[in-house]
Amino acid sequence: MLNAIGKGIEFIGGCTLFVGEIIHSGFRGKFSTHEIAEQTWRVSMQSLSTTALAGFFVGAIMTVQFTMQIQQFGALGYLGGLSTSGTIREIGPLLIAFMLSGKVGAFTSAELGTMKVTEQLDAIRCLGSSPIREIILPRYIAIILSSFFLLTIGLFMSIGGGLLLGMFFSGINYEEYLRHIPTIVAWPSILIGLFKCLVFSIILASICTYRGYTTTGGAKGVGQAVVNTAVATMIGIVVADWVTSYISEAIQNFFLGA
Repeated sequence: MLNAIGKGIEFIGGCTLFVGEIIHSGFRGKFSTHEIAEQTWRVSMQSLSTTALAGFFVGAIMTVQFTMQIQQFGALGYLGGLSTSGTIREIGPLLIAFMLSGKVGAFTSAELGTMKVTEQLDAIRCLGSSPIREIILPRYIAIILSSFFLLTIGLFMSIGGGLLLGMFFSGINYEEYLRHIPTIVAWPSILIGLFKCLVFSIILASICTYRGYTTTGGAKGVGQAVVNTAVATMIGIVVADWVTSYISEAIQNFFLGA
């Protein structure tokens, strides 16, 4: 138990220092905006269909669950607002981020890990360039941008999935489903969902690049890095979801109280 806690603290410290090095490298010298754009496009296109499909079914599942709970009270008119609010604030960002951690995180970790064990990163360093600035930084920024974009797209798709299941499963027309969304889903709820998307994107980018960059042990080490990336990102996202929910509620209550 103590050994696991020690390894966890060591990982958090190492990842934090690594992110600090990435930020310092970005301010210290020029980096390729073309590479960032290319990486962003590549990651987004590779994961767009998966994220959209995941978001669609997340919204559909939430609609089914809410229908089973509220139809006995004759409150199906509020189905759209309740389902959309729960999806945007809590369930949607979390589940879609899990999908991205297995898609984007594992791929990036494997790519960087392969470059590390085949000494490609060392070759860049021997040529007088910084692998952090040339390789890691563009991917780090690209993962944050693309993951935030994909999570946002997933949330919009979840509304479509909830609407479709509301019509076919709950027997409610689309106008009634959409009518109460503006009254229940206020701007604070949307901002909370987008804030969580941004935090999850940063966690995903930090962990997968750190795990890939610190890979050792050849092909076996690359596989282990991918597994560790998946586990660490899921744990990090769950913890971040709890922290951001607590902070968001505290801020919202403060302003409402004021």
